Amino acid sequence: MMNPNPRWQVQFYQDAHGRRPVEDWVHALSEKEQARVQRIFGLLMDYGTQLGMPHSRHVRGKLWELRIATGREDYRILYVAAIGRRFFLLHAFPKKTAKTPERELAIAERCLAELEVRLKGEEK
Repeated sequence: MMNPNPRWQVQFYQDAHGRRPVEDWVHALSEKEQARVQRIFGLLMDYGTQLGMPHSRHVRGKLWELRIATGREDYRILYVAAIGRRFFLLHAFPKKTAKTPERELAIAERCLAELEVRLKGEEK
């Protein structure tokens, strides 16, 4: 019997130089923090666009954020949904202020613009 709700894929954004900044960021975390991040990734794969607070929320435009509390520190991962039940993780950072800093949003938006060009190329 087929699963009526197939899981979403979570993919790391890769820049033009082959770097995956969010993947690198995750690997730099402690084992305990990585486990917490992986748990949130699992929720995103299971619930997709239905995942809401306290784990995910819309930021602006196409950008959403994963909200990760490790006990020691809070983190945010900015991401976008794409065709084909995929999420692309664009940018990650430690949360230090109540409002998402414009600088962090600008980085994610640059990654998104590059990703959109690449995805349009795949469609052809």
